[in-house]
Amino acid sequence: MIKGLLRSGFNRADSLLESAFAADANPFRQLGTLGWFFYWIVIVTGIYLYIFFDTGITEAYNSVEYLTHEQWYAGGIMRSLHRYASDALVIVVILHLLREYAWDRLHGPRYFAWVTGIALLWFLYASGISGYWIVWDKLAQYVAIATTEWLDTLPFFGEPIARNFINEASLSGRFFTLLIFIHIFVPLLMLFVMWLHIQRLTQPRVNPPAGLVKGSLAALLLLSLALPAESQGPAVLAEVPANLGLDWYYLFLYPLLDHMPGLVLWLIVFALSALLLVLPWLPPVSNPVAVVDLDNCNGCGRCAEDCPYSAITMRPRTDSLPYQTQAEVDADLCTGCGICTGSCPTATPFRRRSDLIPGILLEGYTMQELRQAIVDRCDRLPAGERILLVGCEQGPDLDHHGSMPVATLRLPCVGMLPPAFLDFVISRKYVDGVCLAGCRTSDCYQRFGNTWTMQRINRQRDPYLRERIDRNRIRSCWTGTGGQRELQETLDDFRRELADRKPESPCRN
Repeated sequence: MIKGLLRSGFNRADSLLESAFAADANPFRQLGTLGWFFYWIVIVTGIYLYIFFDTGITEAYNSVEYLTHEQWYAGGIMRSLHRYASDALVIVVILHLLREYAWDRLHGPRYFAWVTGIALLWFLYASGISGYWIVWDKLAQYVAIATTEWLDTLPFFGEPIARNFINEASLSGRFFTLLIFIHIFVPLLMLFVMWLHIQRLTQPRVNPPAGLVKGSLAALLLLSLALPAESQGPAVLAEVPANLGLDWYYLFLYPLLDHMPGLVLWLIVFALSALLLVLPWLPPVSNPVAVVDLDNCNGCGRCAEDCPYSAITMRPRTDSLPYQTQAEVDADLCTGCGICTGSCPTATPFRRRSDLIPGILLEGYTMQELRQAIVDRCDRLPAGERILLVGCEQGPDLDHHGSMPVATLRLPCVGMLPPAFLDFVISRKYVDGVCLAGCRTSDCYQRFGNTWTMQRINRQRDPYLRERIDRNRIRSCWTGTGGQRELQETLDDFRRELADRKPESPCRN
């Protein structure tokens, strides 16, 4: 239910944003890369602010005020950018988490990215909250006292921390030196976890498209000029801060401390974190694993290059065949997408003198059975414009495409279908055309399935679709789940185009 609502919401947002942005520049499909971009803005602006920051009870506040007002043209803009980029980082991280959950991109080997992502949330909030202390205005006073009192409810500290904020005499410049250390050290740890977060991905994307970078930076600059970040008056420990403007992105939990015991709130936070951490195993999900057939593996390395999750490595040959390397699959990293099979040059349906066994294949999906299934389904098509519709498990529903007779084939990922199969069904006249349907562009469930497929068809990536095949007999429809209407429109247009072409006599040899 929740996942369905989230998917529906993201699909509508994608459709709306794509009316203004290209698919690759859709912000909702670049949430991870935007997170990296905002992080680096925070780091660069933080370094500039650190140069002018001075430790001390009054010096800290005064140095920030100098940056904000006297050096407004540089330091003031840097402070505002630091603030708004930090808020933007929270937004894209939460949206990224929700999007990955909505599309179930957390089960199996993907658990690693999910778990490290949850850890990043803790580092993100620790970095942001500690940053509010440094300014040492009334909001910093409130955050410092509320945080230390909240920490004191945990049974980890021998003496209460909050008593350090009884009066100004209990504070010293060393306190701000410690805060600076924490505020620098935690983001560095966060960067390390961000690096871990993408380690199991092939060709991870950490840079948004140039247009999105320029637009995001321009928006942050305009916001910084229109609503510059300012302090809320110097902290006075003898007074209770009132009428504070909270940053709800980072401090949304703090008002709850006025209505419930701190220990109860800790239990809620820890319980929610624990629930998020175990979601990849609720319920347990198993997927098929790619296996290597050494008798047919020539060590070309295409499967290792195309694997989206670095599950395949090339190792020295262990048999007597005259090749230097062989593919080896790490079952703990394989998500069962089958893209490796689509990249294997030996996965060709034209083989007749030997069994159709490629060098690498997915458990439960033999190429021989796949070829026979396609032939049988295409042979049952009535006369007319015969279309083979190939889709993936995360694409539109293939069984509700209107009254048009089409042969359908669903695979774990469209990228699993070798280009030779398109050549086979079209050149042998089993169908007049092939339509490929799958995830939205730049948002493939298996990361590169639709991208690799189109590059193979356009002869930009091995294995190539042969030149003899008319590209006009191949159509694609990348709509994702819920794209039945768009798929129907694509099939209708495709059928009319095929009808306008001169019919060719069957050739099944």
